[in-house]
Amino acid sequence: MLKSLKSITFGVVAAALMASVAHADVTVYTAGPQSLIDKLSAGFTKQTGIKVNVFQATTGKVMARIEAEAANPVVDVLVSASWDTATDFAKRGWHVKYSSPNAAKVPDFLKTESAVAQGISALGIAWNTKSGTPKPTEWADLTSKEYTEWADLTSKEYKDLVNIPDPAQSGSSFELTAALAGQDGFKLFNDLKANGAIIAGANADALNPVLQGAKAAVFGAVDYITLAAKAKGESIDVIFPASGTVIAPRPAMILNWSKNQDDAKKFIDYMLSDEGQKAVADEMLMPARADIPANRPLISDLKLLKYDTATVYGKRKETLAEISKIYGGK
Repeated sequence: MLKSLKSITFGVVAAALMASVAHADVTVYTAGPQSLIDKLSAGFTKQTGIKVNVFQATTGKVMARIEAEAANPVVDVLVSASWDTATDFAKRGWHVKYSSPNAAKVPDFLKTESAVAQGISALGIAWNTKSGTPKPTEWADLTSKEYTEWADLTSKEYKDLVNIPDPAQSGSSFELTAALAGQDGFKLFNDLKANGAIIAGANADALNPVLQGAKAAVFGAVDYITLAAKAKGESIDVIFPASGTVIAPRPAMILNWSKNQDDAKKFIDYMLSDEGQKAVADEMLMPARADIPANRPLISDLKLLKYDTATVYGKRKETLAEISKIYGGK
C-alpha cells in the first residue's frame, strides 16, 4: 500500500513538474498601451493556460531595461513602438525567425522573417475642441506663421499652448521629427519654439495637459491615444495634415535568448488571431491584418511623408542633439 501511495505521489509530482515546464510563463515587454497588453495577456492565458509576465513602459524605458538585463535577459517577446527596433535587433542577430500562420493576411511591408506588426499608429495633431483656438489643418498652423488666406487668422493664438512629445522617449515622435526635418531642416521646429511650444515628456505626458485644457494641442500626437479619448467623450480630436505624416508599425518579435520559444510563438499566434487583432482595433490602433475592421482612419486614408528609414535612424544622435539645442536641453 505504501509503495503504491509513493508511486501515485511521485506520479502526481512528476506530472505537475512537467506541466510547469510545458507552461512556463511568457515574459512580454511592450511599449504599447497597458490596456491592450492586459487584454491580450488575459485572452492568451484563458486560451492556452500559459501565464504572461508583462513590463509596459515607453520605448526608451523598455530598451533601457533590456540593456540593464543584458547579462541575464528574461524577455521572451518584445513589442516596440518603432520598427527600427526590429531592424536593429535583426542586425544584431537577436531574433528568432518565425512566421505565424495568422500573419498570412498581414501586408508584406508590415512583416519580415522575424518580426510582425501588432498594430499601427499614425502621428497627427491632437486638438482640444473647446480650447478657443482655430482648428489646425497643417503642422505649420501651430507656429507663429499666418494661416492660409481663406482663414483670416494667425496661429499666434497657439502661443505657449502647444506640447511636443519628446523624440528621445518616443520612437514614433522621433520618426516624425526626423521625417519633417528632412523636408526643410529644423525650421518648423524653430518656428514652433518661437511660438512657445515645449517638449513635454512622453506621449501621454504631452497629451494630458491638452485633455485637461491647460494646453490647446499636441504636435505629433500618437493617434490611438487621442482617438480613444475622443471615443470616451473627451473634447479632443486628431487631425492628420494633408501635407503628410508618418505611421508607426509596432513590431512584435521573439528574442533568441528566450527559454520559452514555443510558448512565445503561441503568443504571437494569439496576438494575430481574430480575437487578438480585434483587441488591437478596440484600442483604436490599426490592426496589422488587412481583414480586420477598425473604427478609425487606416493607412489608405493618409498621405505619408517620404523618407529613407536607414538614413533617418543613422542620424538619430544628430537629430536628437539638434532638437535638444533648439528646446534648451544640454
